[in-house]
Amino acid sequence: MPAYHSTYNAQAAEVRVINGIPLVPIATKIRGPAPYNPSLTYDAIDEALELFRPNSFFKNFEIKGNDDRLLIYLILFISQCLNKLRTTTTQAEATKQLYSLAVTNVVIPADPQFPLHSMYPQVDRMEGEQLRQYLQQVRQELVQRLVPIVYTADGQSSQAPSKWWLSFQKRHFMGKSMH
Repeated sequence: MPAYHSTYNAQAAEVRVINGIPLVPIATKIRGPAPYNPSLTYDAIDEALELFRPNSFFKNFEIKGNDDRLLIYLILFISQCLNKLRTTTTQAEATKQLYSLAVTNVVIPADPQFPLHSMYPQVDRMEGEQLRQYLQQVRQELVQRLVPIVYTADGQSSQAPSKWWLSFQKRHFMGKSMH
């Protein structure tokens, strides 16, 4: 069974691409370089949250387009977020910890610290900084959406994280993880 790929690969939208990552529009109120589209009901962040759990089981992933590269980055970041949480972490603590993680030490795929940097094209310094700002904005929005999902049990908000989400702490997409 093949891995789940981004549905945005099929779209022929004219989107700027830096370091193999498309700067796709996202529905967010966070300031940053991402194109703003308030009419979006489903964007790349929603897709990453939806595909995180099934794709966590795959050790191989064929990149079929630039949007798959963004999906890989977001899945690795979700995994990093889940590894920060503990069963005793409250929702308020999780929000603070994950927001801090989202804004500090934003690694772009061109950086040698990124686990799959060989799968991404190189980038110059100016474009690298613009990509870093875009990914920081996307990471902040992802955290805003992830925390309520992880802290929901049976459709109701809870103070403890879902054991079903925390069970994916030990799983690493393609055997890789961001540190």
